[in-house]
Amino acid sequence: MSFYDEIELEDFTFDADFNLYTFPCPCGDRFEISLDDLRSGEDVARCPSCSLIVRVIYDEDEFMEVEENPSAPVIIAA
Repeated sequence: MSFYDEIELEDFTFDADFNLYTFPCPCGDRFEISLDDLRSGEDVARCPSCSLIVRVIYDEDEFMEVEENPSAPVIIAA
């Protein structure tokens, strides 16, 4: 896979309405990567208008979802 560039996630803009990180693309559109993509370990942002892709540099640990343990005991105080 050939990347146009590698860009730090902190340089992206976050759109809370769409849970989407964006960064300007040279074609005039924007590279996009979703919050769900980041949580699943994806590190490629794509431009929907051209063929360019960038590698997103970020700390995966910050986006890991904590799964609830259904077998863990639940303590109820009376």
